[in-house]
Amino acid sequence: MTDTAPSTEPAALFEKRGHIGIITLNRPRAMNAVNSALSVAAGDALARAQEDPDVRVVVITGAGRGFCAGADLKELARGNRIDDRDHPERGFAGLVRQFVGTPTIAAVNGYAMGGGTEIVLACDLAVIDETASLGLPEVKRGLFAAAGGVLRLQRQIPQKIALETILTGEPMSAARAYELGLVNRVAPEGTALEVALQVAEVIAANAPVSVQQSKRVVHETWSTDWGPEAWAVNTDAMKVVFASRDSREGPRAFAEKRDPVWEGR
Repeated sequence: MTDTAPSTEPAALFEKRGHIGIITLNRPRAMNAVNSALSVAAGDALARAQEDPDVRVVVITGAGRGFCAGADLKELARGNRIDDRDHPERGFAGLVRQFVGTPTIAAVNGYAMGGGTEIVLACDLAVIDETASLGLPEVKRGLFAAAGGVLRLQRQIPQKIALETILTGEPMSAARAYELGLVNRVAPEGTALEVALQVAEVIAANAPVSVQQSKRVVHETWSTDWGPEAWAVNTDAMKVVFASRDSREGPRAFAEKRDPVWEGR
């Protein structure tokens, strides 16, 4: 599906709620299918969140009844580009290849197939509506899950199940995704964003430098052996964290029996 008339609204929205940045994919009439305007707007929003030291967590969700229906196939059929030509390094939807130090949470509020699932896979955490489903149906259309779906799915669930999902193109229910550890929470219908924000609040209450360095170590050592390379990354993160002002504020606040006031440095 695609929009039948041009919209004057941005294809992706950004707002801040306290220390949480919310990116909303905003083509609801097209089930938030990705075209070039969405790729530009969402990518810019994520970059903006990363540049803002006050944003400690980013939540990505969709407007309307869907999270993201994937690539806008009608745009592709017309021969139109759906990427951000000025920032090809950001990847599909301006999101899937743009690594940021800030933790990201997908709030899957509805339909999320193909590229929608690939956005979920690119996020650090995921909350899914109990009625939603995930999947990579590209093989049913003669296409390929090139936005990280094939690369990431096999790293996040057992390989044989990943292969079944990829090769059959069949959808996966929210309950099954949770069973496999592909998502962190299954939210009651209509509450995915609310639950994701609750998780985000817990993360945002922690020391920003500690959170960001912990995320970095996980990502940078994911494919390394248990050896010097991994420990070098770990040691570097340790130095950054323990040199921060927050590393002194945490113990001081504990001793004084008060909540810490993080500076993020």
